[in-house]
Amino acid sequence: KKSSTTSKMKLAIVATLAASAAAFAPSKVAQTSTALNAFESELGAQPPLGFFDPLGLLDDADQERFDRLRYVELKHGRISQ
Repeated sequence: KKSSTTSKMKLAIVATLAASAAAFAPSKVAQTSTALNAFESELGAQPPLGFFDPLGLLDDADQERFDRLRYVELKHGRISQ
């Protein structure tokens, strides 16, 4: 019975080590193409994300809409300080 417990313990240790090694293994980063390429050169667009719009507020926006949202963002940031 002792060897069964020992082998189960060794198996648990090996499984834990394998899981921890897998957690730190590098993963492939997919390069995605977005419809926001028009705003990639704006201030604040930084690699590796580029222009970050997680809510999709600028999916069908033009430069005027972008400038308005940027102005409002700055205004609210200054007010909150």
